[in-house]
Amino acid sequence: MVTRLAPFYGKYIKTAVFAPIFVILETICELMLPLIGADIINTGIGGGDVSLIVRLGLRMLLVAALSLTFGVLSARAGTYSNQGYAGNLRRALFEKIQDFSFSDIDRFSSGSLITRITNDVNVIVIMLAMVIRMMPRSLIQLVGAVIIAVQLNARLSMVLVVMLPVLLVTIVVMMKISFPLFRNMQKRVDGLNNTVQENLTGMRVVKAFVRRDFENEKFAVTNDALMSASLAAMNKVILMQPIMMLCMYGAIAAVLWFGGNMLLDGSLAAGDLSAVLMYINQILMSIMMLVFALLNYSRAKVCSDRIIEVLDSKPAIVDGADAQTFSAPETKGHVRFSGVSFQYGDGTQVLEQVDLDIAGGEFVALVGGTGAGKSSLVNLIPRFYDVTGGKVLVDGLDVRSYPLDVLRNKIGMVLQKNVLFSGTLRENLKWGKVDATDEELIAATKSADIYDFIAALPEGFDTWVEQGGVNFSGGQKQRLCIARAMIKRPAILILDDSTSAVDTATEARIRSAFKRDLPGTTVLIIAQRISSVQYADKIVVLDEGRIAAVGTHDALMETSKIYQEIYQSQQEGVQEV
Repeated sequence: MVTRLAPFYGKYIKTAVFAPIFVILETICELMLPLIGADIINTGIGGGDVSLIVRLGLRMLLVAALSLTFGVLSARAGTYSNQGYAGNLRRALFEKIQDFSFSDIDRFSSGSLITRITNDVNVIVIMLAMVIRMMPRSLIQLVGAVIIAVQLNARLSMVLVVMLPVLLVTIVVMMKISFPLFRNMQKRVDGLNNTVQENLTGMRVVKAFVRRDFENEKFAVTNDALMSASLAAMNKVILMQPIMMLCMYGAIAAVLWFGGNMLLDGSLAAGDLSAVLMYINQILMSIMMLVFALLNYSRAKVCSDRIIEVLDSKPAIVDGADAQTFSAPETKGHVRFSGVSFQYGDGTQVLEQVDLDIAGGEFVALVGGTGAGKSSLVNLIPRFYDVTGGKVLVDGLDVRSYPLDVLRNKIGMVLQKNVLFSGTLRENLKWGKVDATDEELIAATKSADIYDFIAALPEGFDTWVEQGGVNFSGGQKQRLCIARAMIKRPAILILDDSTSAVDTATEARIRSAFKRDLPGTTVLIIAQRISSVQYADKIVVLDEGRIAAVGTHDALMETSKIYQEIYQSQQEGVQEV
C-alpha cells in the first residue's frame, strides 16, 4: 500500500515531511509540561517560594504556547499535503479510467469506479493524516512518557506491565476481525452507488411508469445491506473503547492506590505522583490513538487494494504493437470484416463468422431484429471492443495495428444513447473538431437540420446545455449529435439508430446531406425503419449474429425472407395507423 501509493504525493512530499516534524516538537513540549508542574508542586508550593511558582508558571505557559504553535503548523502542513495527495490520486484514477475500454467499465461497474475515486480516496487520506500526525505523536508520547514515568518512580510504572499485554492482544484480535468486515462494507457502498446512479439516470422513466415505491424498496434493500455491513464492522470496533477505558481507569486507580500509600509513608512527593498520573494518562491516550489508527488502517487497506486494482489494471484495448513506428495507410474509408466472431466477457456469443466488405464512400445499412448483433458489429470498427475471432480491417490494415487516436480520428460515431455534456452548444459541437470555426458549426448544423432551431434560441450556439442535455428533446439531441460527428468530416461515419426520434422528412434531409456534404465518406447506419435504409447502396441483414443477406432494397425484397418480414410488418403498422 505505502510503496505503491506514496509517489502520488508528488510535489507535496516536502510539505508532508514537515507535518511529523512539527508533531514531534509539539509532543516534546507536552511531555515537558508534567515535569514543570511537578516542580511547581514539589519545590514552589512545598517550599512556599512564590517567585519560583511564577517563573515556572511562565515557563509552563511558554511551553504550552510553543506546543500550540507546533500543533497548528503540523495541522496546516498535513492538511495541505494530504489534500494535494488526494487530488493527485483522484486525477490518476480518472486518467486511468479514460483509458478503459467498454469491457473494462463493464467489469468494474460505473458505481464501483465512482466509489473508488471518491469514498475510497477519502478513507486513504484520513489514514494518511493519522500516519503523518497521529502516529508520530502517539509513538513519541508513548515512548517518552514511559521513560519519564519510570525515571520518576519505577514501582508505580509497573502498572504498565499488566495493562500493555491486555491492550496488545485486543489490538491483534480486532485487526484480524475487522479487515474482512471493512472489505464487505466497501462492496456494499458500491452497490448503493450503483442503485442511486441508476435511479437518477432513469428518473424520467421512474416517474413515467409510477415506479417510485418500487425504487424506494430497491434502495431500501441496498441501503439496509450497507447499514448491516457497517454495523457489523463498527460493532466490533466499538468494543475497543470500553476495553481501553477499563484499562485506563484501572491503571489510574492502581496508581492512586499505590501512590497514595507511598505518599503517606513519605517515599513519594505529591508533585511526582501528579506527574506520574499525567504520564500514565498520556501513555494510555497514545495507545488509544495507535489503536484507532490501526483500525482505520484495516479499512484503508481495503480501499487501497481497490484503488490499486484500478491503477494496475491493464486496459483490454491498447495501441497496436507498432504504434510508435506506425505509418497510416491512405484514407479511403474501406472497411472489411473477415471471419469476425465476438462474445462479451460473460461468454455471450454475439457475432459468428461475419464476412463483409464495405467500399470507401458506400452508404451501407444494417438491419435485423433486436439482439441480432448490429451495434456490436459497428462497435468493433473503432475498437470499443475487440474481436474474439477473425479481424476487422480499415483501409486494408487490421484495426488492432492502429494507434487508438489515429483510428478513432478517422471515425465519426453517433451512438444509440445521445449524450450531451453540460456546457454550451458550441462546446458540445466542438467535441467533433476542437478548432472548428463558426462557419463550420453552421454548416454542420445545417447538414443535421438543426441550425434553424439553434438560430432561433436567444443565445444561439452559446445556449447552455444542462447535464445530459435534459433541456432538449430526443430529436434535437439526436440531430446535435449527428452535427457533432459531421463537423469532424470523418472517413467513416457510423450512426447507431440515431434518427429514430426525428420524422421521416427530417431524416430524408439528413440522409441527403451525407452524400452532399460528406462526399467520399463511408456511412454505416443502423435503423429500425425500412424507409431509413431502402436508399442505401447496400443493406446488410443480420440474424442471430450472422449475415443472413446482403443487397439493395429491391434485391432483398425478392430474395430475403427476413427482410420481407421486416418490411411487411412495418407496412401493416402504417396501414393500421
